Amino acid sequence: MVVDDHPIWREGVARDLTERGLDVVATAPDADAAVRIAKAVRPQVVLMDLNLGETSGVQAIEGVLDALPGTRILVLSASGEHADVLEAVKAGAAGYLVKSASAEELLAAVQRTADGFPVFTPGLAGLVLGEYRRLAGEEPRSGPAVPALTDRETDVLRLVAKGLTARQIGERLGVSHRTVETHVQSTLRKLQLHNRVQLARYAIEQGIADE
Repeated sequence: MVVDDHPIWREGVARDLTERGLDVVATAPDADAAVRIAKAVRPQVVLMDLNLGETSGVQAIEGVLDALPGTRILVLSASGEHADVLEAVKAGAAGYLVKSASAEELLAAVQRTADGFPVFTPGLAGLVLGEYRRLAGEEPRSGPAVPALTDRETDVLRLVAKGLTARQIGERLGVSHRTVETHVQSTLRKLQLHNRVQLARYAIEQGIADE
C-alpha cells in the first residue's frame, strides 16, 4: 500500500512497484484514509510518506500499527533530517528511505521490509542504532530474567541485527538457511518477540550487535 499526499508521485510509485511484480493493493492520500483503507485491505507493507499535508505520517504510522500490528511500515520521505527519522522509527516504522532512492533500490527495500528486515538509506542506520544504544543505556533493566540463548542462537541474532539475510547468515556460519530460520524462530519464541525488526532492536539494546 502506498501513502502519499501528491497524486502524481503516489500513482507513479504504485505503478513502478506493480510493473516490477509487486501487488499494490491500495493507495491513500492522508493519515485518516491510510488507517481506514489499511484496515480494509490489510497490506503486508505500507510505503509511507511523512508529509501528508495537514496530517502527519507519524500519526498514520501509529494508527495503522494500532489496528494492524503485523503490518510493516517503510517510510519514503523527501526529508533525511535526523529528527524525522527517529520520530518515525519510535512510532514503529521498520525502515526509512529517502525519495532520492532509485526504483531498483525502492523495490529491494520493500521486499526486505516484507521479509522482516530493517531497511535504511545509507547513513541513517548508524543514527538509529546510536539512538537505541543511548536509550538502552538510560533505561534501567528490570523484570523477569531473559531466557538464555544458545551460542549459535546468539551468533544468528548478532548477524540478524547487522541486516544479513538467512542465506547470508548460513554462508557465514556454514549452515543451511533453513537451519538459520529454525534458530531465528526459536529465538523469537524464547524472547517473546514477533519479527526480525524486534530481534535487531533487542540485539542492539543488549549490546549483542557490537560483539
